[in-house]
Amino acid sequence: MDKAPEQKGSITDWVKPGDKSGEFKRQTSVFRNWIENKPEAEFPPEKGRYHLYVSYACPWAHRTMIVRKLKGLEDFVGITSVHWHMGEKGWRFAEKGEKVAGDLTTPDPIHKDFTHIRDIYFEQDPNYNGRFTVPTLYDKKASKIVSNESSEIIRMFYTAFDDHLEEKYKSVDLFPTKLQKDIEEMNDWVYNDINNGVYKSGFATTEEAYSKAVTTLFTSLDRVEKSLSTSSTPYLLSSPTITEADVRLYTTIVRFDPVYVQHFKCNIRDIRSGYPHLHKWMRNLYWDHPAFGETTQFEHIKKHYTKSHSQINQFAITPVGPLPDILGKDEEVPAVKASKI
Repeated sequence: MDKAPEQKGSITDWVKPGDKSGEFKRQTSVFRNWIENKPEAEFPPEKGRYHLYVSYACPWAHRTMIVRKLKGLEDFVGITSVHWHMGEKGWRFAEKGEKVAGDLTTPDPIHKDFTHIRDIYFEQDPNYNGRFTVPTLYDKKASKIVSNESSEIIRMFYTAFDDHLEEKYKSVDLFPTKLQKDIEEMNDWVYNDINNGVYKSGFATTEEAYSKAVTTLFTSLDRVEKSLSTSSTPYLLSSPTITEADVRLYTTIVRFDPVYVQHFKCNIRDIRSGYPHLHKWMRNLYWDHPAFGETTQFEHIKKHYTKSHSQINQFAITPVGPLPDILGKDEEVPAVKASKI
Protein backbone atom coordinates (compact mmCIF):
# COMPACT_ATOMS: atom_id res chain seq x y z
CA MET A 1 0.00 0.00 0.00
CA ASP A 2 1.51 3.33 -1.00
CA LYS A 3 -1.06 5.93 -1.90
CA ALA A 4 -0.99 9.44 -0.53
CA PRO A 5 -2.55 12.84 -1.12
CA GLU A 6 -0.25 15.55 -2.39
CA GLN A 7 1.53 17.26 0.50
CA LYS A 8 3.33 20.58 0.69
CA GLY A 9 6.99 20.55 1.67
CA SER A 10 8.88 17.51 2.86
CA ILE A 11 8.38 15.27 5.87
CA THR A 12 12.06 15.85 6.66
CA ASP A 13 11.63 19.65 6.78
CA TRP A 14 11.61 20.13 10.56
CA VAL A 15 11.41 23.89 10.22
CA LYS A 16 9.11 25.01 7.43
CA PRO A 17 11.00 26.59 4.54
CA GLY A 18 10.59 30.34 4.70
CA ASP A 19 9.87 30.44 8.45
CA LYS A 20 11.96 33.45 9.43
CA SER A 21 11.77 32.65 13.15
CA GLY A 22 14.00 29.63 12.54
CA GLU A 23 12.17 27.84 15.36
CA PHE A 24 11.12 24.17 15.46
CA LYS A 25 7.38 23.89 16.19
CA ARG A 26 6.03 20.46 17.15
CA GLN A 27 2.65 19.53 15.72
CA THR A 28 -0.25 18.49 17.93
CA SER A 29 -1.22 14.81 17.87
CA VAL A 30 -4.43 14.08 15.94
CA PHE A 31 -5.74 10.79 17.39
CA ARG A 32 -6.70 11.24 21.05
CA ASN A 33 -9.00 8.34 22.01
CA TRP A 34 -8.70 6.19 25.14
CA ILE A 35 -8.83 2.56 26.15
CA GLU A 36 -11.39 2.68 28.96
CA ASN A 37 -12.59 0.09 31.43
CA LYS A 38 -16.24 1.07 31.44
CA PRO A 39 -19.51 -0.25 29.95
CA GLU A 40 -19.99 0.38 26.21
CA ALA A 41 -16.50 1.84 25.80
CA GLU A 42 -15.46 2.14 22.16
CA PHE A 43 -12.03 0.78 23.09
CA PRO A 44 -12.38 -1.68 26.00
CA PRO A 45 -9.31 -3.27 27.65
CA GLU A 46 -9.39 -6.65 25.91
CA LYS A 47 -6.35 -8.91 25.96
CA GLY A 48 -4.58 -9.05 22.59
CA ARG A 49 -6.87 -6.48 20.94
CA TYR A 50 -4.31 -3.67 20.65
CA HIS A 51 -0.99 -3.22 18.90
CA LEU A 52 1.63 -0.55 19.59
CA TYR A 53 3.73 0.72 16.70
CA VAL A 54 6.94 2.32 17.94
CA SER A 55 10.45 3.27 16.98
CA TYR A 56 13.38 2.29 19.18
CA ALA A 57 14.92 5.60 18.09
CA CYS A 58 12.06 7.89 19.07
CA PRO A 59 12.03 9.22 22.66
CA TRP A 60 8.24 9.73 22.60
CA ALA A 61 7.64 6.13 21.52
CA HIS A 62 10.24 4.96 24.05
CA ARG A 63 8.02 6.24 26.87
CA THR A 64 5.27 3.82 25.87
CA MET A 65 7.68 0.89 25.56
CA ILE A 66 8.95 1.46 29.09
CA VAL A 67 5.48 1.75 30.63
CA ARG A 68 4.18 -1.28 28.73
CA LYS A 69 6.97 -3.33 30.31
CA LEU A 70 6.71 -1.79 33.79
CA LYS A 71 2.99 -2.61 33.86
CA GLY A 72 3.45 -6.14 32.50
CA LEU A 73 1.33 -5.56 29.41
CA GLU A 74 3.41 -7.67 26.99
CA ASP A 75 0.61 -10.24 26.60
CA PHE A 76 -2.07 -7.58 26.33
CA VAL A 77 -0.60 -5.12 23.83
CA GLY A 78 1.49 -6.37 20.89
CA ILE A 79 4.38 -4.25 19.66
CA THR A 80 6.37 -3.61 16.48
CA SER A 81 9.26 -1.23 15.93
CA VAL A 82 9.83 0.41 12.59
CA HIS A 83 13.24 0.53 10.91
CA TRP A 84 15.52 3.27 12.23
CA HIS A 85 15.53 5.17 8.95
CA MET A 86 12.99 7.89 8.23
CA GLY A 87 12.88 8.94 4.59
CA GLU A 88 10.61 11.05 2.41
CA LYS A 89 7.71 8.68 3.13
CA GLY A 90 8.31 8.68 6.87
CA TRP A 91 8.95 5.66 9.07
CA ARG A 92 9.19 2.37 7.19
CA PHE A 93 8.86 -1.20 8.38
CA ALA A 94 11.74 -3.62 8.09
CA GLU A 95 11.41 -5.83 5.02
CA LYS A 96 11.06 -9.59 5.24
CA GLY A 97 14.51 -11.12 5.74
CA GLU A 98 16.13 -7.75 6.45
CA LYS A 99 18.51 -7.90 9.40
CA VAL A 100 18.05 -4.92 11.67
CA ALA A 101 19.00 -4.53 15.32
CA GLY A 102 16.26 -5.04 17.91
CA ASP A 103 13.93 -7.99 18.34
CA LEU A 104 10.88 -5.81 17.75
CA THR A 105 12.05 -4.59 14.33
CA THR A 106 9.91 -6.61 11.92
CA PRO A 107 7.52 -6.17 9.00
CA ASP A 108 4.01 -5.09 9.98
CA PRO A 109 2.48 -8.29 11.41
CA ILE A 110 -1.10 -7.07 10.95
CA HIS A 111 -1.11 -5.54 7.45
CA LYS A 112 1.05 -7.73 5.23
CA ASP A 113 1.12 -5.25 2.35
CA PHE A 114 1.87 -2.12 4.41
CA THR A 115 5.43 -0.85 4.02
CA HIS A 116 5.29 2.40 6.02
CA ILE A 117 3.59 3.76 9.13
CA ARG A 118 1.79 6.23 6.91
CA ASP A 119 -0.17 3.36 5.36
CA ILE A 120 -1.92 2.92 8.70
CA TYR A 121 -2.85 6.60 8.73
CA PHE A 122 -4.21 6.48 5.18
CA GLU A 123 -6.23 3.41 6.16
CA GLN A 124 -8.04 5.74 8.58
CA ASP A 125 -8.36 8.62 6.14
CA PRO A 126 -7.14 8.53 2.51
CA ASN A 127 -6.87 12.35 2.65
CA TYR A 128 -4.92 12.52 5.91
CA ASN A 129 -2.32 15.31 5.69
CA GLY A 130 -0.74 15.35 9.16
CA ARG A 131 2.52 13.78 10.27
CA PHE A 132 2.88 10.00 10.43
CA THR A 133 4.13 9.59 13.98
CA VAL A 134 5.06 6.94 16.47
CA PRO A 135 3.90 5.78 18.90
CA THR A 136 0.67 4.71 17.26
CA LEU A 137 -1.72 2.62 19.34
CA TYR A 138 -3.92 0.53 17.04
CA ASP A 139 -7.12 -1.44 17.61
CA LYS A 140 -6.85 -4.64 15.53
CA LYS A 141 -10.52 -5.54 16.06
CA ALA A 142 -11.90 -2.22 14.83
CA SER A 143 -9.02 -1.44 12.43
CA LYS A 144 -8.72 2.01 14.01
CA ILE A 145 -5.97 4.14 15.46
CA VAL A 146 -6.76 4.72 19.13
CA SER A 147 -4.10 7.31 19.88
CA ASN A 148 -0.83 8.74 18.65
CA GLU A 149 -0.21 10.92 21.71
CA SER A 150 2.49 9.34 23.88
CA SER A 151 1.63 11.22 27.09
CA GLU A 152 -1.93 9.87 26.94
CA ILE A 153 -0.99 6.35 25.85
CA ILE A 154 1.22 5.90 28.90
CA ARG A 155 -1.52 7.13 31.21
CA MET A 156 -4.11 4.74 29.81
CA PHE A 157 -1.58 1.94 30.32
CA TYR A 158 -1.34 2.89 34.03
CA THR A 159 -4.79 1.56 34.91
CA ALA A 160 -6.84 0.45 31.89
CA PHE A 161 -5.83 -3.21 32.12
CA ASP A 162 -5.51 -3.47 35.92
CA ASP A 163 -8.51 -5.78 36.33
CA HIS A 164 -6.67 -8.36 34.22
CA LEU A 165 -3.20 -8.05 35.75
CA GLU A 166 -1.32 -9.92 38.45
CA GLU A 167 -1.04 -7.96 41.69
CA LYS A 168 2.68 -7.26 41.17
CA TYR A 169 1.86 -5.31 38.01
CA LYS A 170 -1.46 -3.92 39.15
CA SER A 171 0.32 -2.35 42.13
CA VAL A 172 2.79 -0.45 39.95
CA ASP A 173 1.71 3.17 40.39
CA LEU A 174 3.53 5.59 38.10
CA PHE A 175 1.27 8.52 38.94
CA PRO A 176 0.79 8.35 42.74
CA THR A 177 -1.86 10.67 44.13
CA LYS A 178 0.43 12.44 46.58
CA LEU A 179 2.93 13.32 43.82
CA GLN A 180 0.56 14.15 40.98
CA LYS A 181 0.76 17.93 41.43
CA ASP A 182 4.58 17.83 41.55
CA ILE A 183 4.78 15.50 38.55
CA GLU A 184 2.48 17.71 36.47
CA GLU A 185 4.49 20.82 37.34
CA MET A 186 7.75 19.05 36.45
CA ASN A 187 6.27 17.66 33.22
CA ASP A 188 5.49 21.17 32.02
CA TRP A 189 9.01 22.55 32.10
CA VAL A 190 10.83 19.27 31.39
CA TYR A 191 8.76 18.80 28.23
CA ASN A 192 9.15 22.35 26.95
CA ASP A 193 12.77 22.95 27.95
CA ILE A 194 14.40 19.48 27.81
CA ASN A 195 12.37 16.83 25.94
CA ASN A 196 11.44 19.29 23.22
CA GLY A 197 14.34 21.62 23.99
CA VAL A 198 16.91 19.36 22.33
CA TYR A 199 14.82 19.45 19.14
CA LYS A 200 14.37 23.21 19.34
CA SER A 201 18.15 23.50 19.58
CA GLY A 202 18.99 21.00 16.87
CA PHE A 203 16.45 22.01 14.26
CA ALA A 204 16.80 25.78 14.71
CA THR A 205 17.68 27.54 11.47
CA THR A 206 18.74 30.87 12.98
CA GLU A 207 21.45 31.65 15.52
CA GLU A 208 18.92 33.49 17.67
CA ALA A 209 16.49 30.55 17.83
CA TYR A 210 19.32 28.12 18.60
CA SER A 211 20.91 30.25 21.32
CA LYS A 212 17.58 30.80 23.04
CA ALA A 213 16.69 27.10 22.99
CA VAL A 214 20.07 25.72 24.04
CA THR A 215 20.44 28.20 26.90
CA THR A 216 16.99 27.29 28.23
CA LEU A 217 17.80 23.59 27.83
CA PHE A 218 20.92 23.73 29.99
CA THR A 219 19.33 25.99 32.59
CA SER A 220 16.67 23.31 33.04
CA LEU A 221 19.22 20.47 33.09
CA ASP A 222 20.97 22.38 35.89
CA ARG A 223 17.61 22.55 37.67
CA VAL A 224 17.13 18.77 37.46
CA GLU A 225 20.70 18.19 38.64
CA LYS A 226 20.12 20.37 41.70
CA SER A 227 16.86 18.57 42.47
CA LEU A 228 18.49 15.14 42.22
CA SER A 229 21.35 16.27 44.47
CA THR A 230 18.86 16.63 47.33
CA SER A 231 16.62 13.64 46.48
CA SER A 232 16.31 11.17 49.33
CA THR A 233 15.81 8.30 46.85
CA PRO A 234 17.34 7.26 43.50
CA TYR A 235 14.32 8.78 41.73
CA LEU A 236 13.01 12.22 40.88
CA LEU A 237 10.95 14.15 43.43
CA SER A 238 12.28 11.90 46.23
CA SER A 239 9.72 9.31 45.18
CA PRO A 240 10.17 5.89 46.81
CA THR A 241 9.49 4.28 43.42
CA ILE A 242 9.74 5.06 39.70
CA THR A 243 7.15 7.55 38.51
CA GLU A 244 6.05 9.15 35.27
CA ALA A 245 8.58 11.93 35.88
CA ASP A 246 11.45 9.43 35.65
CA VAL A 247 10.04 7.81 32.50
CA ARG A 248 9.53 11.08 30.66
CA LEU A 249 12.97 12.50 31.46
CA TYR A 250 14.94 9.27 30.92
CA THR A 251 14.21 8.96 27.21
CA THR A 252 15.90 12.30 26.55
CA ILE A 253 18.83 11.90 28.95
CA VAL A 254 19.82 8.44 27.67
CA ARG A 255 20.05 9.90 24.14
CA PHE A 256 21.90 13.02 25.21
CA ASP A 257 25.55 12.01 25.00
CA PRO A 258 25.27 9.57 22.05
CA VAL A 259 23.25 11.96 19.86
CA TYR A 260 22.13 15.34 21.15
CA VAL A 261 25.55 16.68 22.16
CA GLN A 262 26.94 16.58 18.62
CA HIS A 263 23.95 16.16 16.31
CA PHE A 264 21.75 18.82 17.93
CA LYS A 265 24.65 21.05 19.07
CA CYS A 266 23.71 20.59 22.73
CA ASN A 267 27.34 20.78 23.76
CA ILE A 268 27.58 23.23 26.63
CA ARG A 269 28.10 20.12 28.79
CA ASP A 270 27.54 16.40 28.40
CA ILE A 271 25.84 14.21 30.97
CA ARG A 272 28.73 11.88 31.82
CA SER A 273 31.17 14.60 32.79
CA GLY A 274 28.94 17.58 33.56
CA TYR A 275 26.03 16.22 35.60
CA PRO A 276 27.05 13.65 38.23
CA HIS A 277 23.62 13.21 39.81
CA LEU A 278 21.78 12.98 36.49
CA HIS A 279 24.40 10.53 35.27
CA LYS A 280 23.95 8.31 38.33
CA TRP A 281 20.14 8.51 38.08
CA MET A 282 20.14 7.53 34.40
CA ARG A 283 22.51 4.59 34.91
CA ASN A 284 20.47 3.29 37.83
CA LEU A 285 17.38 3.14 35.61
CA TYR A 286 19.26 1.62 32.66
CA TRP A 287 21.20 -1.07 34.53
CA ASP A 288 18.84 -1.94 37.40
CA HIS A 289 15.43 -1.77 35.74
CA PRO A 290 14.93 -3.96 32.64
CA ALA A 291 12.00 -1.86 31.41
CA PHE A 292 14.52 0.92 30.75
CA GLY A 293 17.67 -0.92 29.68
CA GLU A 294 16.00 -3.56 27.52
CA THR A 295 14.00 -0.98 25.57
CA THR A 296 17.03 1.26 24.88
CA GLN A 297 18.55 0.41 21.48
CA PHE A 298 21.56 2.60 20.78
CA GLU A 299 22.11 1.45 17.19
CA HIS A 300 18.62 2.66 16.23
CA ILE A 301 19.09 5.86 18.21
CA LYS A 302 22.42 6.85 16.65
CA LYS A 303 21.61 5.80 13.08
CA HIS A 304 18.14 7.32 13.00
CA TYR A 305 19.14 10.83 13.94
CA THR A 306 22.33 11.00 11.92
CA LYS A 307 21.08 9.25 8.77
CA SER A 308 17.49 10.55 8.65
CA HIS A 309 17.94 14.27 9.32
CA SER A 310 19.26 15.39 5.97
CA GLN A 311 18.32 18.98 6.78
CA ILE A 312 21.13 19.13 9.37
CA ASN A 313 23.44 16.23 8.41
CA GLN A 314 23.72 16.23 4.62
CA PHE A 315 26.19 13.36 4.32
CA ALA A 316 24.51 11.08 6.90
CA ILE A 317 27.75 10.28 8.71
CA THR A 318 27.26 8.65 12.11
CA PRO A 319 29.97 9.61 14.63
CA VAL A 320 31.74 6.69 16.29
CA GLY A 321 31.62 8.07 19.83
CA PRO A 322 31.09 8.58 22.57
CA LEU A 323 32.31 5.15 23.62
CA PRO A 324 30.71 3.37 25.28
CA ASP A 325 27.15 4.49 24.56
CA ILE A 326 26.47 4.32 28.28
CA LEU A 327 28.93 3.80 31.11
CA GLY A 328 28.62 1.06 33.71
CA LYS A 329 27.22 1.97 37.10
CA ASP A 330 30.67 2.25 38.66
CA GLU A 331 32.54 3.62 35.63
CA GLU A 332 33.40 7.26 35.03
CA VAL A 333 35.16 9.18 32.29
CA PRO A 334 38.90 9.72 33.04
CA ALA A 335 38.47 13.36 34.01
CA VAL A 336 35.83 12.48 36.61
CA LYS A 337 37.98 9.62 37.93
CA ALA A 338 40.94 11.95 38.28
CA SER A 339 38.92 14.50 40.21
CA LYS A 340 38.13 11.88 42.85
CA ILE A 341 41.73 10.87 43.50
